[in-house]
Amino acid sequence: MESSTEDANREPSRGRSPHLPEKASEKEEEWLQETRMKPLKSLGRSVEEGQNPVFREVINFKPTPLPVRNYDRTTNQPVSFYISSLEEFLAWNPSGDDAFNIAMIPLADRQPPLKSQRPRTLLCHDMMGGYLDDKFIQGSMTESPYTFYHWQYIDIFVYFSHHTITIPPVVWTNAAHKHGVSVLGTLITEWKEGGQLCEKFLSGDPYTSQKVADQLVRIAQFFRFDGWLINIENSLSMDAVENTPFFLQYLTEQLHQRVPGGLVIWYDSVTKDGQLKWQNELNENNRLFFDSCDGIFTNYNWKEEHLKRMASFEVRKANVYVGVDIFARGNVVGGGFETNKSLELIRKYGFSAALFAPGWVYENLGHKNFFQNQDRFWSLLEQYLPTHSICSLPFVTSFCLGVGTRRFSCGQEDTIGPWYHLSAQEIQPLFGDHTLESESGWVRIHSCFMDAWNGGSSLLVRGTIPSDTEKVTVRLFSLKVQAPPKIYLSLIYKLEGNTDITVALELSTLDARTCNIESISSLHEPSTRHTPQPLQVPPAKLLRWVDRGSQPFDGGWIHRCYEVNLQNCFLQDIFVNFTRPLGSQKDESFTCRLGEIQVVDANSLMTPLSQVQDLTVSNTSWQLLHSPIHRLKTKLFLSCTLYWSYLLPQAHGFRIYHLGGNYSRRKELLDSEEPTFLGLAHSNKFRVVNLEVEEAPAGQEHFVEFLVQPLPKERFVVPQEEWGRLTLLYSKSSA
Repeated sequence: MESSTEDANREPSRGRSPHLPEKASEKEEEWLQETRMKPLKSLGRSVEEGQNPVFREVINFKPTPLPVRNYDRTTNQPVSFYISSLEEFLAWNPSGDDAFNIAMIPLADRQPPLKSQRPRTLLCHDMMGGYLDDKFIQGSMTESPYTFYHWQYIDIFVYFSHHTITIPPVVWTNAAHKHGVSVLGTLITEWKEGGQLCEKFLSGDPYTSQKVADQLVRIAQFFRFDGWLINIENSLSMDAVENTPFFLQYLTEQLHQRVPGGLVIWYDSVTKDGQLKWQNELNENNRLFFDSCDGIFTNYNWKEEHLKRMASFEVRKANVYVGVDIFARGNVVGGGFETNKSLELIRKYGFSAALFAPGWVYENLGHKNFFQNQDRFWSLLEQYLPTHSICSLPFVTSFCLGVGTRRFSCGQEDTIGPWYHLSAQEIQPLFGDHTLESESGWVRIHSCFMDAWNGGSSLLVRGTIPSDTEKVTVRLFSLKVQAPPKIYLSLIYKLEGNTDITVALELSTLDARTCNIESISSLHEPSTRHTPQPLQVPPAKLLRWVDRGSQPFDGGWIHRCYEVNLQNCFLQDIFVNFTRPLGSQKDESFTCRLGEIQVVDANSLMTPLSQVQDLTVSNTSWQLLHSPIHRLKTKLFLSCTLYWSYLLPQAHGFRIYHLGGNYSRRKELLDSEEPTFLGLAHSNKFRVVNLEVEEAPAGQEHFVEFLVQPLPKERFVVPQEEWGRLTLLYSKSSA
């Protein structure tokens, strides 16, 4: 496991790679065009009904094999993948099926930026070989999976496995990017085979190592993650070790040119003479690797004297990531619930930290009390983990963790049963300690799966307002964004029990004329609190954003909408406060579920919404299976891939539905039946797998109607008549 630094002694740039396209965006557009156009080859497209495309298909039970690396062999669901050999890696070219694994969410801006010299925190996720349930791009029905949600403490996320080329599963990239966290894949070589692989690309012609570097850049660029951890855990020949700094430097330069904010981090394993000899520190034996890339991730068996020696160097401390094995294997400081001992020393000397295998909480302690153990683990580290702030609007979250025991939409239960889909995770709050000044008052927050507004969880806030206090306030989010002249705030919540406690949003701002937003010192500038009054009747221009004002929704959910006018300031923090009933003089306890919080630039609410266009279907396959109950009866199943065009920066996802039956009754069915929810897409593709459809008798056409509901970032509810729609007509062969 390595870390990254900015090189002060790097050689001059060697220019553009001969293996990388001059304009990556054009090349990527070609790949996406290829993805888009392939579908039309397998289906006959007929007239369009208005703007809705209609495709015709004659049922054919001939097997249509799917690419093994892109689809799970058991479920046929699209999956994220790794690459095992150098030959396979160099031969990789993007395909239409690879596009499932492209991250939809760009890396969010954050403050302070990663390039600041504040000590950072790197999280290296290594769990049971990797590519578990997190490999399923469209989610899975996994019960009690591992999930991570303390993103406010993390600056860099590394997905680690022992496969040669570890491409991060797209669900992790989407979740991390929402929180402004950079995501790295891993190149690893190990043992005798690893040494042989390194000889192939490091010991000979530099052109070969350039090809490897260019392919690493190309993969990161195509799948839209942010860089690589380079982990050479085998000895190297002198020829190979002498070429390694050039390889690192070239890789780093090319990545910086083509991936904004790209990082290359080296793991402390091989020394300058080619020996596999972990140093547990940055020193003269490994510094040439550090100086050739963005940083170093040290091995774990260090003591305080190692940190003292490093502190005496004139090095960029923020780019030295001191490794901490949470499993506490070997002769290490801390680990487990004593990881705070490691971080205390690391921060004492001003270094960054690299936390390896935080899944210890799940693997070692089990999943029964996972969330309690996870919260305990991170609360013990809180004082050593600086947080970062959100820097863009709209800011919207429903607190969903990307996992649940059921799925909710607008407060209504959508589906029942376990699900796991990290791309559906939304921005998470500051889960740290929320202590109050009063001895008798308290407040605690944690995720709750029993009820939600959207997704699988809400944020449960429980507490007591002491008798000598009017209200208690909880800081939930840190922002650092230039305030537009007018913003709208939205809060959806539900109070338990019969209570007259008032729930409201608060906002703090910083004067833009007296603070530098990129300066850490701005955190100490005096701030202004805003406690706006909720709008009783939202303006007409807000009706497509919110159409119920302060009236209760079904299920007890309440919506509050606020208008705030601002000048020359930065938005700083979002709070929620709980105020005692008028005239009450006793301690007041409360339990409140927060379903959604929004902060939206008023002007953005006027922007025309994008439309789902060019909806196509491809790669269809059919199966006829005997019913498990009535063996003489059969059932017809359809699998296919949907693709559409949409301005992806405007969306946070898509909901896919279907409806079907006899084509002669199509209009009647469309008017009378509600479409059935199929799944969530976090790209402009969706694989329909084994959808049961009605069998079409000879001489009759049946249909399946697919509907794609865009989910705008501002959470507008797009009416069904504006959804993307495609009709697939199918019939038996006349032969």
